[in-house]
Amino acid sequence: MRLQARYRWLPTPFRSLFLFLIWLLLNNSVSAGHLVLATLFAIFIPLLSFSLRDPQPLILKPGLALKQLLIVLYDIVVANLQVALLIMGPAKKLRPAFVKVPIDLMHDMPITILASCVSLTPGTVSAEVYPIPESLAEGEEPTQRYLLIHVLDLKDEEALIKQIKQRYEAPLKEIFKC
Repeated sequence: MRLQARYRWLPTPFRSLFLFLIWLLLNNSVSAGHLVLATLFAIFIPLLSFSLRDPQPLILKPGLALKQLLIVLYDIVVANLQVALLIMGPAKKLRPAFVKVPIDLMHDMPITILASCVSLTPGTVSAEVYPIPESLAEGEEPTQRYLLIHVLDLKDEEALIKQIKQRYEAPLKEIFKC
């Protein structure tokens, strides 16, 4: 009962903490007035906006999420170096292409994280997720979703699809259990 009461006043405790800290950092002050305002914002903004949120899966494996974050950061650094070498070479050697990557994720947040991981890694950009849920008939579930990716230099489409599914999608499925 006490746990439910806490979530009634702080439905998203991490977001409340984030709002509290951001308010103080933006104002560069910890005066009593700013502490009161930060507290009010941290309580009332999540309360007022909570009903507008779509339910999303929880991060069930935070350790794996941290490991995945480090992998993505490493991939960003390596891809920056690869893209720098590619663009310094002749443009004729580049093989740009669009690739449809089938995805098994069904929740919006993990799909968004997957698309972000792909887009943050230089040389690839997520262009679209389809079929788009709004384009489906009422109650109809998509048989297969795809992430459309633009690649700066495509050597092997199957290898790229396999890499994205193993390196990014599989850990996200495990992190969110979806």
